[in-house]
Amino acid sequence: MADAAKQAQVAKRVMELTAQAVRKLKDPRIGMVTITDARMTPDLREATIFYTVLGSDEQAGASAAALDRATGHLRTTVGRALGMRHTPSLTFVADTVPEHAHRIEELLAEAARADEQVNQIARDAAYAGDPNPYREPERSEGAE
Repeated sequence: MADAAKQAQVAKRVMELTAQAVRKLKDPRIGMVTITDARMTPDLREATIFYTVLGSDEQAGASAAALDRATGHLRTTVGRALGMRHTPSLTFVADTVPEHAHRIEELLAEAARADEQVNQIARDAAYAGDPNPYREPERSEGAE
């Protein structure tokens, strides 16, 4: 078992090496793939690599198939560059963070619009009843 610092260091290196290797692939199905993150298991035997694809769902599916097909080649390339005793197995997972971030931005914008509507209603509102609800003693005109 490796400590957390070594695990993070190896994950970062695997991410960099995988990104370089993916750029060199000749498969036409691989579109605009960006490697966003890599996570290693504590024993450094398995790496989960997160990626995003710029384009339609069809392009994302084609890129996923191409990455699955090239996993062996990518593992060999990464293993040679790492120089570790055991080459980690690579698992590619589509990163859903951009979609979640977009959804959160939409919800925040919707909340801001609702807040603006509430503020507009509050600006247009008038108090019910008398403007001064407190009773003032009656003053006689001669007593000052």
